Amino acid sequence: MNIVVVTGSPRKNGNSFAMTEAFIKEAEKCGHKIERFDAAMMKIGGCHACMTCYKTGKACSFDDDFNIIAPAILNADAVVFTMPTYWYSIPAQIKGVIDRLFSLVVGGKDIAGKKFGLIACCEEDDMTVMDGVRIPLERSAALLKWDVVGEVLVPAVLNEGDINKTDGCAKAAELAHKF
Repeated sequence: MNIVVVTGSPRKNGNSFAMTEAFIKEAEKCGHKIERFDAAMMKIGGCHACMTCYKTGKACSFDDDFNIIAPAILNADAVVFTMPTYWYSIPAQIKGVIDRLFSLVVGGKDIAGKKFGLIACCEEDDMTVMDGVRIPLERSAALLKWDVVGEVLVPAVLNEGDINKTDGCAKAAELAHKF
């Protein structure tokens, strides 16, 4: 299976990256092909709502790094988003990617039937802190007709390495087996 992984953390040694690495390593062991995009290290703006998606032959008329990710998503069998929770919501570093999935819909691309996974973490101990990440992505997957195969949501991790005090990486690796 071709799986696109899009990360949303600017911390290369952070907790969500550690879970991402665990997922990718196990997915590759399962024989899946992974294409990874670290959105925080790319230049991706928000949607301009210009409705000119694919008019230039690219997903977005405003040419930035989203146009590198869009073809990979189109060709993928599955998409996995990984991120920390920032202020009870989706980090800006990945939000542009999520918002611009709109271009695939406006462009009339057949993206239904993909599998979808989510890996997220947060500083607080309360699992509902991640509702601002989980609910919009679940709703987006439903709109796009993607099958949510699993979510790994890990609370109480803030500092680099805190994830190692949890089963987050093990759960991220287990998620790979659901694809």
